[in-house]
Amino acid sequence: MYLLHRTAGAFVLVVLLLLCTRPSGATGPAPRTVPDTLDQRMMACTLCHGKEGRATNAGYFPRIAGKPAGYLYNQLTHFRDGRRQNPGMAQLLDHLSDAYLRDIAVHFASLDLPYPPPQTANAPAAVLARGEALIRRGDPARQLPACAACHGDALTGINPAIPGLLGLPRDYLIGQLGAWQTGLRHAHAPDCMAQIAQAMSADDVSAVATWLASQALPANTHPAPATGARLPLRCGSAQP
Repeated sequence: MYLLHRTAGAFVLVVLLLLCTRPSGATGPAPRTVPDTLDQRMMACTLCHGKEGRATNAGYFPRIAGKPAGYLYNQLTHFRDGRRQNPGMAQLLDHLSDAYLRDIAVHFASLDLPYPPPQTANAPAAVLARGEALIRRGDPARQLPACAACHGDALTGINPAIPGLLGLPRDYLIGQLGAWQTGLRHAHAPDCMAQIAQAMSADDVSAVATWLASQALPANTHPAPATGARLPLRCGSAQP
């Protein structure tokens, strides 16, 4: 009992000393005020996608700044609803409404930021030639449409929901085409990209990704306006 009283007394003494030594009138640091803006809320996205969503041209994380809003919205719902497989993205988006996901998509689509220089340099000429042929002309014998037929002649995408292909890391491009080939990635039916990717060989995928990653962006990097032209394949994700 004596030990208990002694311990309690020591505790009270320490508290009194702390109170007595605190400067008179001290109130402590003012609480930090964080602005409640969408830009502030989206800082979680920049941990992977880079400052302002611009990413880099190396690594696996894609650029999201300046992509068509409809495309970004589709990808957010795909991650949330399990059509694309990424546990981190699914956890971030699990409880967000369609309206909020659309706000996120519009936010990043509105960012007009410079692109990094091409990632791939000194690739073999034969690989580049094969990649460019598939991108510009496709392969009718295998019912492979040209990438440019959907993603635009400049390959910067088409509003409202077809993404650009330039300024993306080679590893990311290979990974996404591979995910469509293996069924790990899905889009709204009919899933035209799954059909295209599954008709491509491993060498096709490597050549296309290598050529795209070696190209500089054109002066106008914005997605082209919608033209209403018929796409070579029916694509469920061509509209937001």
